[in-house]
Amino acid sequence: MLTIIIPTLNAAHDLAQTLAVLRREAETLPFEVIVADGGSVDDTALAAASGGAIFLPVARGRGRQMAEATKDASGDWFLFLHADTRPQGQWAQAVHEFMTDRRNGLRAGYFRFALDDDSRAARFMERVVLWRCRLFGLPYGDQGLLISKSYYLQLGGYKSIPLMEDVHLMRRIGRARCRMLPATAITSAAKYRRDGYVVRPLRNLLCLGLYAAGVPPRYITSLYR
Repeated sequence: MLTIIIPTLNAAHDLAQTLAVLRREAETLPFEVIVADGGSVDDTALAAASGGAIFLPVARGRGRQMAEATKDASGDWFLFLHADTRPQGQWAQAVHEFMTDRRNGLRAGYFRFALDDDSRAARFMERVVLWRCRLFGLPYGDQGLLISKSYYLQLGGYKSIPLMEDVHLMRRIGRARCRMLPATAITSAAKYRRDGYVVRPLRNLLCLGLYAAGVPPRYITSLYR
């Protein structure tokens, strides 16, 4: 059994599309979806209900939201997914094969990163992310994270920190235990188009560097936002 956990905050439009994709492509894969919402004031709850998901109101903070959702999850495996990230193609088969391989009980899987933008800047960003994953074993939350419940609990799960919750968990998993799934997830490029394909990656890199240097996430949050 798989539990897909999606943290949301005013994400009704993206969530509706993502849930539709999940249901359409996963006919042979049993799963439940928990939408862990941090206080949306739009139609996120309605989108969750319409898409057949469990709507779980929790305190705001993506790390906290995902951690709380795991407590209500029925699955033996978790797939953490952003509301604007949509697995493509044979993603359900890739997830099923990863879960049923006993060697992956102490590993984590993630999707290949892609953006819904036809520009050359988007293709360059995708290549940068690919090399980051290959060299450092550091996928971000917008690539999804597939992990067994037992391994997740062994690692201590997501922490209730205001930023870098995905990096914090991936550093505990380590490069040697990360595997890229043979499937792609397309993420909305809206933030890149808004902030710029140069400014946003550089800001993210700066935030990552500060975090690696030991600066507490609460001090990095204002720079990130």
